[in-house]
Amino acid sequence: MLDLVAVREGGTVADALALALRTAQHAESLGFARYWLAEHHNMPGIASSATAVLVGYIAGGTQRIRVGSGGVMLPNHAPLVVAEAFGTLAELYPGRIDLGLGRAPGTDQATMRALRRDRAETENDFPRDVAELQHLLGPAQPGQRLIAMPGAGTNVPIWLLGSSLFSAQLAAERGLPYAFASHFAPGLLLQAIALYRSRFQPSATLAQPHVAIGVPLIAAPTDEEADYLASSTYQRVLGILTGQRSGLPPPVAHFMAQRHPQERAAIDDFLAAAVIGGPETVKRGLNALAQATDADEFMLVCDIFDPALRLRSLDIAAAARAD
Repeated sequence: MLDLVAVREGGTVADALALALRTAQHAESLGFARYWLAEHHNMPGIASSATAVLVGYIAGGTQRIRVGSGGVMLPNHAPLVVAEAFGTLAELYPGRIDLGLGRAPGTDQATMRALRRDRAETENDFPRDVAELQHLLGPAQPGQRLIAMPGAGTNVPIWLLGSSLFSAQLAAERGLPYAFASHFAPGLLLQAIALYRSRFQPSATLAQPHVAIGVPLIAAPTDEEADYLASSTYQRVLGILTGQRSGLPPPVAHFMAQRHPQERAAIDDFLAAAVIGGPETVKRGLNALAQATDADEFMLVCDIFDPALRLRSLDIAAAARAD
């Protein structure tokens, strides 16, 4: 599960944080492998900016599920700071912390400058920063002058995240697991996976390629109800595309039918990897994605306005994959 910790219209940040923990606990009870939080800044309706803090909050409220970042936007941070934060988490919750890394800033230019201050970090420095993080989280070497404390020797698993071919190639070269952001940018999904697998080099971290893909999920007892609930996501996607972000809105009946064809097409492109429907539709959709991608993991993104119906959606998805 990937959670952006959406703040619902009429709700508060505290409500959103409490729901994230409830959702993680429910996902754990269903046998989910991971619960990741995504770093975003200066975005109305998204409360996951302090990602490492949230990872600790979720890990502290669960027992077994792995918790991590999906991801930390590395250009915003010095590698040493990330290593110390996630090294601390790894010491607090041994064997349960993941560190997913993205190379985009995850925000606008003004916020990017506020985050970096006078640092001249760019996306082109991403491979170097990944290597530095691997070094800082690995065993300290004799004579090593810069040591992450905590961090050194924790070997926190590093994942590379991306929506283009760049991170796919870098993950292959470094022998790292790879997560593709098809939950919002599915266009290059198959090409990126093929590139990653074809160029993968085994490493001390990973012997074989390992792929996770983002899947927007809205499940309900019927296709009609699922489409109605998904209108909250449709509205938010349209807001992203038009620069009019807000909290997660309540569902609206016949929302897509009321849109212009260009708007419907843009929303459909954004959500091309989405699985929306009743139990049988969800089962077919997840199976089709599995056959098309041979993904090792699905990273579900499930934003439903009613918290109880969000948990029900995860129940339906888990049952579909268990069959």
